[in-house]
Amino acid sequence: QVQLEESGGGLVQPGGSLRLSCGASGTIFTIDAMGYYRQAPGKQRELVAVFNSAGTTNYADSVKGRFTISRDSDKSTVHLQMNNLKPEDTAVYYCNTRGNTQWGPYEAWGEGIQVTVSQ
Repeated sequence: QVQLEESGGGLVQPGGSLRLSCGASGTIFTIDAMGYYRQAPGKQRELVAVFNSAGTTNYADSVKGRFTISRDSDKSTVHLQMNNLKPEDTAVYYCNTRGNTQWGPYEAWGEGIQVTVSQ
């Protein structure tokens, strides 16, 4: 079973920065994708930033140039550096990973972390 541990988040003023981190544990053979989604009240969950299996990254247009996703050398921990935060970035941020264990493919979601951008 794959488990995710999330950290970071909180309350910040517009223009401020926050850093989220997410670590995956379990009997993981391969990680095909790992990154963050977010869901604001009354809206659908959307992709924020993700690492793909080839090591490439994909960002939502709304966060390009402000958010940076990085990962540790073992590829099981990702970090999301969020700069120049805006009120519209307020949401619950969920870590997500997909890949394979010895028993077959998996997909796991974190519990979510609240990010609030407000004066």
